Amino acid sequence: MKSITINGSQRESVGKKATKALRNAGQVPCVLYGGDKPVHFAAQELDFSNLVYTPNAHTVVITLENGETYNAILQDIQFHPVTDRILHIDFYQLFDDKEITMDIPVSFVGNSRGVKNGGVLRKNKRSLRVKALPANLPDFIEADITPLKIGGKLYITTLENDAYKFMHPDNTVVCQVRRSRASMNVEDEDDEDETTDAEAPAAEA
Repeated sequence: MKSITINGSQRESVGKKATKALRNAGQVPCVLYGGDKPVHFAAQELDFSNLVYTPNAHTVVITLENGETYNAILQDIQFHPVTDRILHIDFYQLFDDKEITMDIPVSFVGNSRGVKNGGVLRKNKRSLRVKALPANLPDFIEADITPLKIGGKLYITTLENDAYKFMHPDNTVVCQVRRSRASMNVEDEDDEDETTDAEAPAAEA
């Protein structure tokens, strides 16, 4: 999985006054959990744009000015209700030998017969929660819709992988091709063609 580096400085004070001063200076107060003790730090708000405003999943390398470095993932984020500015971010520390649970985006590929015939692709899950060692976390999960006909569903069991485990029930539907008025007309035409083809040899005989 791709990684983004965040350069920060450790916070000496975590009170409301100090936090407000950080935000006024264009910085975001952050906390890193998962280690021996929480690590409080701050970084420039602009540095988080490639991490927050993207559908892609990333791990994070947090580098502090004192030389300490941590591997982590974004766990929670708070936005201002009016301005949408980032108010606070929680990170969770990664360890090579410890599994982590993370939401991974789904990439839909292929062209299904159902969609070609006028059906509508409904994406039930745009991301899936997986559990894996950090080294096995994928950038995205590829879902091939090519086999889907009208009324067809792609279940999560189709996407199973030895590298990670899905944290969803086996009957979870990732996507499906729904029937539409246009698809009904196409289906009728297909049925007529198949009937004609089947009768043609008999007529010649």
